[in-house]
Amino acid sequence: MESRAIGIETTNRSAESSIRYPGWGVCAAAFVGVMVSFAAIMPYTFSLFLEPLSKAFGWHREAMSSAFGIAAITVALFSPGIGMLLDRLPPRRIILPSIIVFALAYMSLSRLTPNITRFYLTYFILGVVGNGTAQLAYTRAVLTWFQKRRGIALALVLTGSGTGSIVIPLIVQAVIHNYGWRNAYVTLGCIALVGFPLTALLVRNRPVNLAQHDDTFSTGSSVGAALRGAIFWILAVMIMLEAFGSNGLISHLAAMLTERGVSGESAALALSVMGATGILGRLTTGVLLDRFFAPYVATFMLGISAVGTFIYMSASTASASLTAAAILGYGLGSEADVVPYLIARYFGRKHFAALYGLTWTAYAVGGATGPIVVGHFYDRAGSYQPSLIGALALTCVAGSALCLLLPRYPAETSPVAEDLVGAT
Repeated sequence: MESRAIGIETTNRSAESSIRYPGWGVCAAAFVGVMVSFAAIMPYTFSLFLEPLSKAFGWHREAMSSAFGIAAITVALFSPGIGMLLDRLPPRRIILPSIIVFALAYMSLSRLTPNITRFYLTYFILGVVGNGTAQLAYTRAVLTWFQKRRGIALALVLTGSGTGSIVIPLIVQAVIHNYGWRNAYVTLGCIALVGFPLTALLVRNRPVNLAQHDDTFSTGSSVGAALRGAIFWILAVMIMLEAFGSNGLISHLAAMLTERGVSGESAALALSVMGATGILGRLTTGVLLDRFFAPYVATFMLGISAVGTFIYMSASTASASLTAAAILGYGLGSEADVVPYLIARYFGRKHFAALYGLTWTAYAVGGATGPIVVGHFYDRAGSYQPSLIGALALTCVAGSALCLLLPRYPAETSPVAEDLVGAT
């Protein structure tokens, strides 16, 4: 049995280098799915509707922004449950219904009335199914196909959200300008359905023949065992600190730059540049993960994002803000590659999705509190103080330093021992 497992492992690792390897088809379908998922649509299009909805119904910005918070909190609460379902069921049984509900919810926003409660309820629904459409769901399937090329495969999938964040807002803004906000919500629903056909056709866990099954097939740490150890909590705190620092800055970036005399157009361009270099950063991270110890890669990339944040302490020109955005974007988001990679290496894949879902909760805690804290200190000082931006950068530095506390990977079993039986 041992010699057979070694032979299978060698064959799989070699096959991953071929463009004909079926795992790359799964990876491509996952890229498209993530590109039109909650991760790309909700955060990057929400603000486009604030002015149209305010004019249509007289809603205040603070009241509308509460819908964003509802979705974020709901994602945090439901992600662990979605992860547990993904560990037990074939991925399409979770992803496909989630896509349909997600798309219909966005389309329903085209029928909004002055009753803002309906607006809140819809964003609650978007949060419930959000991670069923995003990378949490797709990486679970992709990881079953890759061993040698795991890092680059994850990076390719996760660049989907970056690609969507660049393209989708442009489409939605054009529809709002030419056809109105109601048609724009219908358009978003249609965009969300783009990933459905490829997901239905290609996304599945790697099948395992019964002849290959052995008693080591279900190896991997349980959720309880992972939560009792230090490794998971190092990862969770690292993610929370990075999300606190990066979201705290990004959520106020445009306002901070315009306060310093940078034009609104340049501030918007800085956000686009950040998204574009973020794609390059994720691809770089994926390549590095396949060659170097992942905690070192995370420390390096998060350190780069800290450098970009430090530059914003004094950035007061368009060129300086764009430079800082490029550096920040390049390092930012590396945790999206590193975290699923490390969970699979340290804990195996038996309960991968459940543990990955729990890290999303940690991310949501940091991502939700960072903007609030920055807003609080802005209200007290009346401006965005350089010391506040420096504190956000130090938060990112602390998160990157935590990665150095992670130990070497445990001995990894063969892919046969790690994959799930019959999850297609």
